[in-house]
Amino acid sequence: MQQFFDYSPEVKLALEHKQPVLALESTIISHGMPYPENYETAAAVEQIVRDHGVTPATIAVMDGKIKIGLSANELHHFANNEAVMKASRRDLPYIIAHKCSAGTTVAATLFCAAKAGIKLFATGGIGGVHRGDAQDISADLIEISRTPIAIICAGAKAILDLPRTLEFLETMSVPVIGYRTKVLPAFYTDSTQYPLSTWVDDVPTLAKILTAHWELEMSSGLLITNPIPAEFNIPLEVIEPVIGNALHKAEQHNISGKELTPFLLSEIAHLTQGKSLRANIALIKNNARLGAELACAML
Repeated sequence: MQQFFDYSPEVKLALEHKQPVLALESTIISHGMPYPENYETAAAVEQIVRDHGVTPATIAVMDGKIKIGLSANELHHFANNEAVMKASRRDLPYIIAHKCSAGTTVAATLFCAAKAGIKLFATGGIGGVHRGDAQDISADLIEISRTPIAIICAGAKAILDLPRTLEFLETMSVPVIGYRTKVLPAFYTDSTQYPLSTWVDDVPTLAKILTAHWELEMSSGLLITNPIPAEFNIPLEVIEPVIGNALHKAEQHNISGKELTPFLLSEIAHLTQGKSLRANIALIKNNARLGAELACAML
């Protein structure tokens, strides 16, 4: 299996010496925002992680190889390559066999990170149960339920059915822990009406929970929800009509499946005149910061 993996020297050294490593996904770069904002954000996020003494491992597929960590040149090439595909876990064999390049979703990144021995992963927002169809469930949720990795995120993406997403996570025995919040954050929005059963106010307590989860050999991941910084918060009453308009346009154009989320994010950024894009960038950086702090606390 390891013949399909290619570790950057930086990540390989960190893993060999049991130094802290934080996994980062790449569909944020390939499908989450336009160039050059995608490259600038990815580079800034990696620097935030390094500034905390942690090694960033951005995961992507390039020319049929699963890359665990990208060089600066690879990161730039990846961000500026319009031919990059979008890969969930199920797509990896096809993409590897055809020597293609792809951004890895949360599900695919979790799978690859687990195979690489990385236990912490920071992203923007997770996928979930889509609005209007309780059977349209993101592979992210399935992968979180069976992969014992801690995921730091700003909650589920606001375009989703949030109560059904929470219910699914509960059914699959995935702990959802609020970091300095007692309610579920929703990506662009720092709070919702949906309470969480578990929350913590400091990183050392979070580290103790993770340690207990892993020492008990729990089979699921843990979801750590970290609200967007207050200055970038877009209240629900502001963003909901925008999401509604974007969903209506997607339906008119018969956009669904893996193309839906990138379309909605782009449309929402257009409708908010870039405010949602700035929020997206801010929350990703905020999650990387918490992920790096947590990685240090786990030593």
